[in-house]
Formats: sequence, C-alpha cells, structure tokens
Amino acid sequence: MKTIHILIGFIVVALVQIFVPLQMIWQQEDVLETGKVYKFKTRPIDPTDPFRGKYITLDYEMNSFVLADTTYIHGDEIRVYIQKDSQGFAKITTISKEPLEAGEDYVIAKVTSNSKEVINFELPFNRFYMEETKAYDAEKAYRDVNRDSLKNNVYALVHIKEGRSVLKDVIIDGMPIQEYVEKGSID
Repeated sequence: MKTIHILIGFIVVALVQIFVPLQMIWQQEDVLETGKVYKFKTRPIDPTDPFRGKYITLDYEMNSFVLADTTYIHGDEIRVYIQKDSQGFAKITTISKEPLEAGEDYVIAKVTSNSKEVINFELPFNRFYMEETKAYDAEKAYRDVNRDSLKNNVYALVHIKEGRSVLKDVIIDGMPIQEYVEKGSID
C-alpha cells in the first residue's frame, strides 16, 4: 500500500515538473503569436560593463515618466501604459500601480527612483540572448551604432499582451542584429 502512494506521488511530481515549463513556453509563444508588436528605441549602454554572459544588455530611451507623486518608491512594480507614436515606436501614455482601463497595452516595470517630479523605471526586457559565437560581435555592433547620435537607428522589437512582454529581436539599420553581424563579418 505504501509503495502505491510513493508511486502516485512520484507521478504527480513528474507531471508538475513537465507542466510548469510547458506552460511558461506556451505563454511566451502566445505573446509572440497574438501580442501587439512595439518598437522601443534603445540608447548607448555604459561601456565599462558592456557584456555580461552571452547576451546583449539593452538600455531604452523610454525609462522615465514625469509625474509628481511621491508614493512611487524604489522597487515598486508598476504598469507602464503605452501606445504607438507616428513612427511606430512605443510611447508612454501613463503609469499606474493598479490596473487601469481594460484593452490598453502595458508593460510591467520596476521603479528605480523617484525625484518627486520624475519616476524612473526599468523595463523587464533588457537582455537579448544570442548564439555564443556572435554575442560579442553583436554587443560591439550595438554599442558602436548606438554611440553615433546621427545614426541612432537601433530599436528592440517587443511583443506585448496583457502585461506580458517578449523581446523578439534587436534591429540595427533595418535588419535583425544577427543578420547585421553576419553582414559585417562578410564585408
């Protein structure tokens, strides 16, 4: 009798271990398939910490909102409500700690500071993972293109649905970063 309970417990644990990752994958794929695509303008990163691991560290122009509200403190989880501007880039309409009107697209972010008039936050999609052999060249290309203020044509493609976000690609001069790096190594 005791053996059957152990076997049933083992099966339940095994099913949970399979179900949880599958659900996470399904949620990410659902956002990619049915979520709305936004372009987020990037900006240069601190060159003293340009590369940590096998991913590109991204920083965004959209990282603050003017709002005179001292109730937002470091570490708070907020909803950054967005819409597309005339060029298709994401722009903030408002921020809130609580859900607002249904149907508006938003991203969950963390407050990094509040200067009583400006609330700074960090977007959750600040790492773009790549193939190990191309990651360094991609980071270098991203950094070089972003430093050229006249040629700042770098943005992230992010799918957003019901507060969930998935970073699909980083675009440099109109092409995916992996393609940009491959083209640069051929020239």
